[in-house]
Amino acid sequence: MSTGKIGVTTENIFPIIKKFLYSDHEIFLREVVSNAVDATQKLKALASVNEFTGELGDLTIRISLDEAAKTITISDSGIGMTEEEIEKYINQIAFSGAEEFMAKYKNTENGIIGHFGLGFYSSFMVSKKVEIITRSFKEGATALRWSCDGSPNYTIEPAERATRGSDIILHIDDESIEFAEKGRIEGLLKKYCRYLPVPIAFGKEQEWKDGKYEDTDVDKVINNPTPLWTRKPADLKDEDYMEFYHELYPMAEDALFNIHLNVDYPFNLTGILYFPKLKNNLEVQKNRIQLYCQQVFVTDNVEGIVPEFLTLLHGVIDSPDIPLNVSRSYLQSDSNVKKISSHITKKVADRLQEIFKNDRAQFEQKWDDLKIFIEYGMLSDEKFYERAEKFFLFKNTDGKYFTMEEYETLIKPTQEDKNKKLVYLYTTNREQQFSYIEKAQNKGYDVLVMDGQLDAHFVNQLESKLTNAHFARVDADVVDRLIQKEDLAETKLSKEQQEELRPVFLCHAPEKTNFTVVFENLPETEAPVLITQSEFMRRMKDMAQLGGGMNFYGELPDSYNLVVNANHPLVSKVIGETEKAMKADLEKVNGEIAPVEASLKELREAQKSIKPDEIPQADKDKVADTEKQLNTLKDKKKAMLSDYGKKNQLAKQLVDLALLANNMLKGEALAKFVMRSVDMIKK
Repeated sequence: MSTGKIGVTTENIFPIIKKFLYSDHEIFLREVVSNAVDATQKLKALASVNEFTGELGDLTIRISLDEAAKTITISDSGIGMTEEEIEKYINQIAFSGAEEFMAKYKNTENGIIGHFGLGFYSSFMVSKKVEIITRSFKEGATALRWSCDGSPNYTIEPAERATRGSDIILHIDDESIEFAEKGRIEGLLKKYCRYLPVPIAFGKEQEWKDGKYEDTDVDKVINNPTPLWTRKPADLKDEDYMEFYHELYPMAEDALFNIHLNVDYPFNLTGILYFPKLKNNLEVQKNRIQLYCQQVFVTDNVEGIVPEFLTLLHGVIDSPDIPLNVSRSYLQSDSNVKKISSHITKKVADRLQEIFKNDRAQFEQKWDDLKIFIEYGMLSDEKFYERAEKFFLFKNTDGKYFTMEEYETLIKPTQEDKNKKLVYLYTTNREQQFSYIEKAQNKGYDVLVMDGQLDAHFVNQLESKLTNAHFARVDADVVDRLIQKEDLAETKLSKEQQEELRPVFLCHAPEKTNFTVVFENLPETEAPVLITQSEFMRRMKDMAQLGGGMNFYGELPDSYNLVVNANHPLVSKVIGETEKAMKADLEKVNGEIAPVEASLKELREAQKSIKPDEIPQADKDKVADTEKQLNTLKDKKKAMLSDYGKKNQLAKQLVDLALLANNMLKGEALAKFVMRSVDMIKK
């Protein structure tokens, strides 16, 4: 028996601290099992170059748990170790046997996982004592037992082991007793070792016998040593990819498409990425890509490692060039990770372009599910936008699809305004905005459907990218103003008539909503009253709901225009009724207003040629008092007209019709509208 102290040198420990960070104690099992895989893969590599000529035999790695003794044993049939190798690879922390072995046998096919030599010592995070019973594959080798209680002191002594390989025995400490439970170990093996390249067995398969499940003699292998991404695409069918997708995500709907990654220069990368059917909540969809290194699970939180929009994809990425078991901040700054990220972005765009080019009908069929992903990519990644321009599709209200170039060609003859700006009309809700869509189509215009979660942001981006183009929602204004071909004629109503009619209509607008009454010179065939919403304000509010620095707009109340068609016969009837019913009252209040307006005008004219700081305070006060008097009289006039308007059933009916057309008439107001409509029909 020999004893000694484990060598820890400043030269070796600092690179480890810099590159290794174990944030979870559960990582120990992955590391120890990975070492067993390495020992097995090394034996295969030696056999491939005839440096090992014996029988490989059963290479299954077996994990056994003794819950009573609180021990976990990881057993392999790999190369084992001599005493010299124990001294070199176990007793010198951070001296990686895997790294040295790879340098010597770099041209062999069998992948070696370990890089830094720290993995084995992760076992001490959960163990009060660790033992290694090992026997080298070399001829004449004898079995040895290495033992350490977590201090720098260790012992090496002869042991009993009939065959080559190693047993790692972990004596779980009291603080980590959770790892001495079968369910916990099985969960960790499925999480971290599910696709390791060597069979991993934990326990035995069971069968139903005599009214209960009993163990058989067959090992229960918990991993798939040859997962789909390690196989050649030419050997796989669509059904294989879909079956593997459901193996990864048992509860998910079928994926839309997949990309099989297989790169060996300038870095090594394999994997399969899937386009899932995305729901509206983007946050829930993230962190579904599983990151592997040599088939060892690293993380499913790839945000910041791959571009933001790629976190919406599902699937697997596997690369030996991604550092294993380091902090995310290190991953994000690693040059290989950045190259891989950029390459995946290109592959995603290329795959979408390929599908679009080879089977446009299929691409269009799945577009509604793909759209949110592609828009997210175009919004967040400039290079992806440039590639996606070729296959991004607009969808119109007839359910037809167009590329950007095709759609521009379609609408250019009809949807240019008087300033030669191309106007893209769109709807966010075909049912609610049906009447506006119909009016636009009657003019020969085409209307896009932009009802996606990201469309408010995406429309802004398109306006900045497309040359001399503007997007307008169909209910943002009357159709003749949305695409203004010529200067519109002023309304035939006088300024005074507009001022008097405004309160008559405004009093019927819903409370707690900001309405402005405007008069338009529209054809008689147009509705008497319409409701529009400012394109700018509505878009800013929509963007505020999704974030993006627009919170100020999100706090503002909804604002609408109550557009009164000055040429409609029913509006003319309201004008006539108002002028008849309010004639005497209006003459009286107008008679009071006129001299005050004249006086105010005279005072302002007198002060026009005088510098503001030279006007006597008494004169300023006189202007202020006269303005106050005028405002009081005008408020009195508005109140009179508003009181009258509340009694005018025709004005109320016209406003309610406009609200109904915009799905804004509900509850009690809707019930009263129906009853009023019945009464008016009876008359």
